[in-house]
Amino acid sequence: MEFHSCPRNHSQDLPVTAGSVLCALCVEQLERNLRTLPGLHQEGLHHILSTSRRRNPTKVSGSRRRDHLNISALDARNNILAILESWSGYVMEKLGQAAPGRSVPHLACFLLRHLEWLAAQAPAVEFADEVEGLHQESLRAIDPEPDEQHPPAIGCVVQDCPGTISAAPPGAAPPGAPPQSTGVSCTAGHFWEMRELLALRHRMDRQQKDAA
Repeated sequence: MEFHSCPRNHSQDLPVTAGSVLCALCVEQLERNLRTLPGLHQEGLHHILSTSRRRNPTKVSGSRRRDHLNISALDARNNILAILESWSGYVMEKLGQAAPGRSVPHLACFLLRHLEWLAAQAPAVEFADEVEGLHQESLRAIDPEPDEQHPPAIGCVVQDCPGTISAAPPGAAPPGAPPQSTGVSCTAGHFWEMRELLALRHRMDRQQKDAA
């Protein structure tokens, strides 16, 4: 049986069976990462609005929870969906398969069913690297390093608004926000509900591109 070295970066060369691209170790890791993505995608939803802990939990007077928009968690969730959709489209195009449901669990399950075929295709290394990147990005967003827990202020996306964006503390919605609503506000009072966060992120991106 003919063998060649795995093209991914390993501490040592690992043999790959002829006709395949990834070694067995890479395929096992890829399968594990794919299986964890639906859970990480769901977990990220709970971290989009992140609440910092009070340093002195016994102090009540004058204490208030301060929330912020976790851009990393929002981006990680969007990236998981986009990249899994892209690779599912590749499988559908090459194998003529029916489209899976447009959700992370359905897409991950679809790719797992075709994992052996994907591991033998020319872009298998890219696929493995992107899935591993999604896994690592999600973990960093959910459990950031101490120096990443306090992101810089984000300028409001509303034209000519001098405010900065933060997350609205539960039960303390800004002026103009619906009662008992949870979402993101700027310091000048503009408010976006949770369902609007993806559109808000797109507006932030456009704002950054215009500034550049």
